[in-house]
Amino acid sequence: MRIKHFFVITLFLGIITACNEAPKESPGVSKQEESFEFLVDQFADLRILRYEVPGFDGLTLKEKQLVYYLAQAGLAGRDIMWDQNYRHNLVIRRALESIYTKFEGDRNTKSWKDFETYLKRVWFSNGIHHHYSNDKIMPEFDKEYFMGLLEATETTLVGEALDVIFNDKDLKKVNKKKGVDNVLASSVNFYGPDLTTAEVEAFYLKRDSKPTGQPIELGLNSTLVKENGKLRELVWKSGGKYGKAIDEIIKWLEKAKAVAENEQQAKTLGLLIEYYKTGSLDTWDAYAVAWVNSTEGNIDWINGFIEVYNDPMGIKGSYENIVQIKDFEMSKKMDVISANAQWFEDNAPLMDAHKKENVVGITYKTINVAAEAGDASPSTPIGVNLPNNNWIRQEHGSKSVSLGNIIDAYNNAGSGGRLNEFAHDSLEIELSKKYGELASKLHTALHEVIGHASGKINEGVGQPKETLKNYASTMEEGRADLVGLYYLMDPKLQELGLVEDWEKVGMTAYDRYIRNGLMVQLIRIALGDDIEEDHMVNRQWVSAWAFEKGMADNVIEKIQRDGKTYFEIHDYARLRELFGELLRETQRIKSEGDFEAAQALVEGYGVKVDQGLHAEVLERNKKFKAAPYSGFVNPVLTPETNDQGELTDVRIVQPKSFEEQMLDYSERFGYLEDNQ
Repeated sequence: MRIKHFFVITLFLGIITACNEAPKESPGVSKQEESFEFLVDQFADLRILRYEVPGFDGLTLKEKQLVYYLAQAGLAGRDIMWDQNYRHNLVIRRALESIYTKFEGDRNTKSWKDFETYLKRVWFSNGIHHHYSNDKIMPEFDKEYFMGLLEATETTLVGEALDVIFNDKDLKKVNKKKGVDNVLASSVNFYGPDLTTAEVEAFYLKRDSKPTGQPIELGLNSTLVKENGKLRELVWKSGGKYGKAIDEIIKWLEKAKAVAENEQQAKTLGLLIEYYKTGSLDTWDAYAVAWVNSTEGNIDWINGFIEVYNDPMGIKGSYENIVQIKDFEMSKKMDVISANAQWFEDNAPLMDAHKKENVVGITYKTINVAAEAGDASPSTPIGVNLPNNNWIRQEHGSKSVSLGNIIDAYNNAGSGGRLNEFAHDSLEIELSKKYGELASKLHTALHEVIGHASGKINEGVGQPKETLKNYASTMEEGRADLVGLYYLMDPKLQELGLVEDWEKVGMTAYDRYIRNGLMVQLIRIALGDDIEEDHMVNRQWVSAWAFEKGMADNVIEKIQRDGKTYFEIHDYARLRELFGELLRETQRIKSEGDFEAAQALVEGYGVKVDQGLHAEVLERNKKFKAAPYSGFVNPVLTPETNDQGELTDVRIVQPKSFEEQMLDYSERFGYLEDNQ
């Protein structure tokens, strides 16, 4: 589970043992200079940034080797994510890249510039659907021009893969709306294009999810298809679907295992390798348990088919890889939250029956990212809490990380000034500038460490993906947000030495959350659209519910001034009580598996948008140059070898451009055939 986006930082922070083989060095890179340039490119609604990797030069050679091998393993699976996102993504990407590299005509025309922008947007989203809204990205050049590009570059693209770029088919990658067949209406490639929600539900209801209390994540690593009228799973494993890419992942994981920092780390990597070889979800659980208990060493990783946000049924895991180096200084500061997890659980405004008697094994670290791939790249989370299997979390605990250097890159990439535009007065601006960064870091920590780890499901009640279905993800993210919000306004934070003024930090956090949830995040969607992305939905239903329930006491006032709308919080203490009440109800819904209540909450408060306010927000946002979404190129981990081919060092160099890295990745890690 994760905090997926930082949303233009101004809104949040103030404003493995095989032969010693290495892939060839990436072309077109330049050494990192003393004056670090974070911004790489900006187009459409996107910014491309770079990130530094503090601490890398201080690693031992063995640690650098481990980082390098884990990074190569991650990139080896890159094409899996593309194919998961849409069945024609790979063939479309290859055609677009062929045109881009071969075209010798005029590259200064508007149509060519529109083509370049379209290709960059497709690269960013790992496919033809927007990474956040899930809407199909429609090109601004026409089909006639595109056919000319195909002919001029002798590139072949035919049939449905060609037509879908321009037609009105497969308009949504993920559609979780009420009143539609969510599976049939979603073009994400986890299910055959002709499957329905009822067929998927019936298939998995008949499957054995293992012993009561310790269910496997049924269906996590497979594509469900219909063949000769019967449903069957195509398991993602060596020798199975995605087998060629997975064999490459295994090769690099085996190299990583050979240079593991300790026995537990090597055991954990061994289980991950076995999982990729067999596709066994029992092995996946064994791996997750070992991974949670692998807490020693300076290097860690996230790798596998993990987050289920891209599945309208909340079953299938998207491929993801994050390689991590510990940030020791910041992690020490956050250990205090983990050490007091039981206090937070005991004092939460939950029903006693829904509280955990023994919160176990929560670890929280600030880490520096060294490499990302799949679902984490180019668009990256800023915080992650894993594993997702609830029984493992309850019995063995979880790991939470904050991606420190990613957050720093957002901070240093420049401000869009939206704070001054949307904050209602100078005090709100002053507090945000002084306490916003701290408030954001604490909310991330509380969301990941306490929020996702808190509460328990009633005995006999199924997992949220079974009971809450298409609302499971947004309900979980909202519940974790509410835990963080409730405790951000608690003097306990000051008692623990985490803040110097708990009240002002809390006020800052509440101002920012309400401002974003009710208003500013609307810059991310087109006028007339509903909110659909799970995190955005949860921010609105939390904020809108609190706004409505506090109207009688004027807790939050909607103010009109000079033709502009603002939201002013008059009673922070009462707002905290409202957050507590909503947290209690949200946990009850999860604990009892109350689908109807989840539906009423999400549909009633989180999806629909005030069109007048939305139009106003979009108009006010026109003055700002910073794009509303940001993503990253990865630093290139460049191996140095001796005459015997042994890896003697790994250097970091920064890519010059987004397009060079994307083309390089396609050349070096394009292990899958079209429509895999």
